[in-house]
Amino acid sequence: MRFTNSALLALPLLAAAAESPFEQYKAKFQNFISSFGAAVPNVAEKVAPAATPSKSKVAAKEIKGLTLSNWKETLYAPVKPEATTPEEWWVLITGGAKTCFGHCTNIEVAFNETAAKLATNPKSPHLGLLNCDDQPVLCNSWSASTGALWVFEMLPEPTPIDVYWKPFNLTSVTSQDLLNLYAKTAKEGSKEDFRLITSYFHPFNGVLAEYRAAVPIGYALWALNVLPSWAMMLIVSFLSRSMMGGRTSPAGGRPGAPAGAHPAPPS
Repeated sequence: MRFTNSALLALPLLAAAAESPFEQYKAKFQNFISSFGAAVPNVAEKVAPAATPSKSKVAAKEIKGLTLSNWKETLYAPVKPEATTPEEWWVLITGGAKTCFGHCTNIEVAFNETAAKLATNPKSPHLGLLNCDDQPVLCNSWSASTGALWVFEMLPEPTPIDVYWKPFNLTSVTSQDLLNLYAKTAKEGSKEDFRLITSYFHPFNGVLAEYRAAVPIGYALWALNVLPSWAMMLIVSFLSRSMMGGRTSPAGGRPGAPAGAHPAPPS
């Protein structure tokens, strides 16, 4: 399938539908999806769990839960309007049985322990957590995989934002690994252990974000995952028949007549 100019021009319209007007159609969409045993995810459900309590008297560093409705506001919250030095966020992309197959427990524990150990360091990054089981649309709109750490270097709008990511071995990662990673990046001031995100799915600078199409595509990708294959085949077949039917409709009242042809006058 190829994207046409009309499809590209429609991206802003799809984005507008994903915001407040989208609520008008959410109930109908919910009814359609629920017929296949799925439900439209709640954009504000289940934020991050509290960090594991520390044995010291210092409270653990807070871990902010990111959702489809609050992620941008949360990441920009500590950024001052005149700031020239980025506010760094470390966001753990995790999940449960659906998206991480139950393998993310170890890295979540390590991340929580790290939050407790970084509490006394005022220069340590802000911490966030994105659970793809609870926020599948947001994860799909970022093309984010579970078991990875995303680093956001936040500056005032509309300054471009650098975003990096690093996957981990889910069975062996420990809090000490995360602390060593932080110590190295803080000392060297580089992100050589991370990969810079430059794809269309970049949350701030990507093409999809620019055209405000990331959220609609996130919903579309989520729907593709929850709908059974036979339902998708039925939808594609219906759309194909509709398109082909419009192209092969009789022109000028005579089957097979070329476009713009007129019926022959009566004899």
